[in-house]
Amino acid sequence: GERPPRSRFPSEPGPAPARVPDAAAFGAFRRQCEADGGWQSCYGRDGLAVCVQAPPPGSGVHRLKCRIDIPDVAAETVYDVLHDGEYRRSWDTNVLDTHDIARVAANADVGYYAWRCPKPLKNRDVVTLRSWHVQDGYHAIINFSVKHPKYPPRKDLVRAVSLLTGYLVHSTGPSSCRLTYLAQVDPKGSLPKWVVNKASQYLAPMMLKKLHKACVRYPAWKQQHDASRKPWLYPEQNTLPALALSELVLQRAASLENIDESGLSEVKDDRGDHSGSEN
Repeated sequence: GERPPRSRFPSEPGPAPARVPDAAAFGAFRRQCEADGGWQSCYGRDGLAVCVQAPPPGSGVHRLKCRIDIPDVAAETVYDVLHDGEYRRSWDTNVLDTHDIARVAANADVGYYAWRCPKPLKNRDVVTLRSWHVQDGYHAIINFSVKHPKYPPRKDLVRAVSLLTGYLVHSTGPSSCRLTYLAQVDPKGSLPKWVVNKASQYLAPMMLKKLHKACVRYPAWKQQHDASRKPWLYPEQNTLPALALSELVLQRAASLENIDESGLSEVKDDRGDHSGSEN
């Protein structure tokens, strides 16, 4: 296959205005999700596969790709779950804080997400522009980091940078689908090798299994929580304040402080580090 032009995604240096991805950018994302060349498999079992791609020269950022076949949930439901921030707070145990900040287009918003990292690493946060697109039965959500004037880096968290992260869901039947998660996130720091291995072989599969269970429970939960409100499907329901794209610039990794955590060794936390794992 032909490589998509790189300029579609925000990865070049220098200050750049944030733009909402166009249909071509979503097409390029879909091709990346579906391509297998250049990826190294590091986990595969029970309809779930995780692979990694080593960083290109000059970048320290691995790419992670996870695929899960979901036999009992429709693509539309999985897509709703990925969008629903209120529901996420109820099932994502790694979330410290997540909220939408502003809308920038009918299919794009800016949001904040902070998450727990494996001990003894510092916890991370990101501010991202997230956009979504549905075409030919493919539901895609992609995000990348931006700077928002009211959300500077916090002292108690390390500000990470999403170069390109997203989900692609497509239907494989009336109530089944395949979900691909693709992540290229700069954690802003030198991480020990055990973290990279743990993320690909343990944390990513566990997150997808948890997400699958959350999808199964979602229709019943949504019935009790503002059942008809889905602003990602009905933009007129969106009550977020509007923000001009010109207020945002891409967040460059180079402008953030690097921290060196490469010497830290793993700590088993009190909850039993392998709770929920199928090892």
